[in-house]
Amino acid sequence: MRPSKRANDEMRSVSLERGVSRHAEGSCLVKFGDTHVLCLASLEERVPGWLRNSGRGWVTAEYGMLPRATGERMRREASSGKQSGRTLEIQRLIARSLRAVVDLEALGERQITVDCDVIQADGGTRTAAITGAWVALHDCLGWMADRAMIDRKKVLKDHVAAVSCGIHGGTPVLDLDYLEDSSAGTDANFVITGSGGLVEIQGTAEGAPFSEEEFLNLLSLARRGVTSLIDLQKKAVAR
Repeated sequence: MRPSKRANDEMRSVSLERGVSRHAEGSCLVKFGDTHVLCLASLEERVPGWLRNSGRGWVTAEYGMLPRATGERMRREASSGKQSGRTLEIQRLIARSLRAVVDLEALGERQITVDCDVIQADGGTRTAAITGAWVALHDCLGWMADRAMIDRKKVLKDHVAAVSCGIHGGTPVLDLDYLEDSSAGTDANFVITGSGGLVEIQGTAEGAPFSEEEFLNLLSLARRGVTSLIDLQKKAVAR
């Protein structure tokens, strides 16, 4: 039995709330159970120097955890003068995931930055951030389309979402919370598009190596979970 009492293939309760910021061009508050992430998409009429005069735009991301996102207050990374390796790795993952479904030429020489700030953490912050970031990006592109700046259907090619899976107590399970993640023998994150394409897989054995059969079981669970997340994205942006 999982500590969360969920079935092995059962997601936590997931919600996607749009329009939570009056200033950002796109915004979403995503909740995977007790993991809550605020995603804000901001448009800038500029691109990094290495893309200037290329005719291509850029989508990037920043990620951070608020000091009391966890049980004990964490020191702000800004106060130490640098971001941790974990933070850099996660924000690059979010950005890669979004760029996988964006036509950067159709975007034009503009940059969209999606800020993902963890308000409350209970495992799966990066997967929740990617799932909510897509909604914020969608709405930012919608804001641009309303002003005849782009054709959103040409820029945004597909959905993308992410979910964690792991082997807990010898059994493959979907969408780990912190208690499950901290005691899992294998932990993996899957980023998958709406058409089923694999963007990124991160998997680690915490003890005994996992087998190919176990990996395929995790992938099957991940596909099921991402399908449900993309259904929620579709319902959210249809409103």
